[in-house]
Amino acid sequence: MLGLLAGGCVPETGGVRGGPGAAGLRDPYFPKLGNGGYDVRHYALDLAFDPAAGRLDGTARITARATRDLSAFNLDLAGLTVERADVDGEPAAFNRAGGELTLRPRDELSEGAEFTVTVVYSGVPEPLTDADGSTEGWLNTADGALAVGEPAGSTTWFPGNHHPSDKATYEIALTAPSRLQALSNGVRVSSGPASGGRTRTVWRQAEPMASYLATVMIGRYATTTGTALGGVPVVTAVEPSLGPATAALRAELPTFLARLRERFGPYPFGAAGAVVVPDGLIGYALETQTRPVLPASAFDRATLVHELAHQWFGNSVTPESWQDIWLNEGFATYAEWLYAEEYESVPARRRFEAAFAEDANWAFPPADPPTAGDLFGAPVYQRGAMVLHKLREAVGDEVFDELLRGWAAKYRHANASTEDFTAYAEGVAGRDLGELWDVWLYGDGRPEKP
Repeated sequence: MLGLLAGGCVPETGGVRGGPGAAGLRDPYFPKLGNGGYDVRHYALDLAFDPAAGRLDGTARITARATRDLSAFNLDLAGLTVERADVDGEPAAFNRAGGELTLRPRDELSEGAEFTVTVVYSGVPEPLTDADGSTEGWLNTADGALAVGEPAGSTTWFPGNHHPSDKATYEIALTAPSRLQALSNGVRVSSGPASGGRTRTVWRQAEPMASYLATVMIGRYATTTGTALGGVPVVTAVEPSLGPATAALRAELPTFLARLRERFGPYPFGAAGAVVVPDGLIGYALETQTRPVLPASAFDRATLVHELAHQWFGNSVTPESWQDIWLNEGFATYAEWLYAEEYESVPARRRFEAAFAEDANWAFPPADPPTAGDLFGAPVYQRGAMVLHKLREAVGDEVFDELLRGWAAKYRHANASTEDFTAYAEGVAGRDLGELWDVWLYGDGRPEKP
């Protein structure tokens, strides 16, 4: 049975038409991630964090559209305690089972109807350990917190439809002690005093974003502001001790964006930046939308170019499912190769041959990682980039450049699959490329010749 909210029962309704939305989207690696029956349009998250206790108090207001008649629907949420839930201002019954929060609205939702869900929750968020051993989610730090979400960590700090196929706009309000900086995605729209010596800062991500790209950084950051690309606001933040060592490269960020724009087309977002965190907090860099997160030891030109390229490939053009992750990582890796070719006199062919020689890159096809633990394996990155280089050699530089820019434009702020890409590439090339895909994208073994 569904648990009912304190304060009374939710009455039964007659004439039931709808059914419950699916509790997962059957992603090949995360079958329970995401939910069926609705499409989220906007998240308004109001979060208050107490670093001393590690406690998060949140209110999530989610605007969505029903894609079928619904008597109930699910949100993904790991841990935390749900105190109440409303649908269109009316109390809704809810229950928890694992990472699923199931809500039953007072009145059924009709297909096509827009509705608003409010969930009030609290607790001490617990991070997740991924299949590959990495840690993600809400991570408490010595004086604050860092939230990183690929592939499922966003479920640890707000309820939602946590699959990359359901993108939405965001407004994230952060209340934290005034001695700390509180940053998130997009543009800072306000900041002012709150009770108890705290400050409330509001960030707005106006372009659609997959939930795994949402981020929060609360701590003693030294921030710098500026502009890029003729007016895009840029915010960078570092732990104060890291400031001097990272200053020169942070200053180059607008230049990197300008170079990537020349190659890939218009920058897809209204804000940019980067956050540098101390080593030991996370063991990877992440392309969190508009503001990538990088450990200090990984804050170099190649990694920064990689994460900035993701703003086009991964963040704007987002994979339809996690099986399509090579469309993120192969493209961002090839952006490194293109940068090295143009600005460091290292031909992409040389990088291709080095990758071809590495046995680890042939463990599986980039378009078909065998398990969730392989989603961020070497073939996804390096062999994914090899696919693009072979495509470049097959169609020539002029068509390849047209293809890169056109792909970013055609699926701007949308989702795309591997099949979408291969069809698009063949359309631009004007010919069948099946043999290339069979060998480099889907093939099991290493070809005899690079």
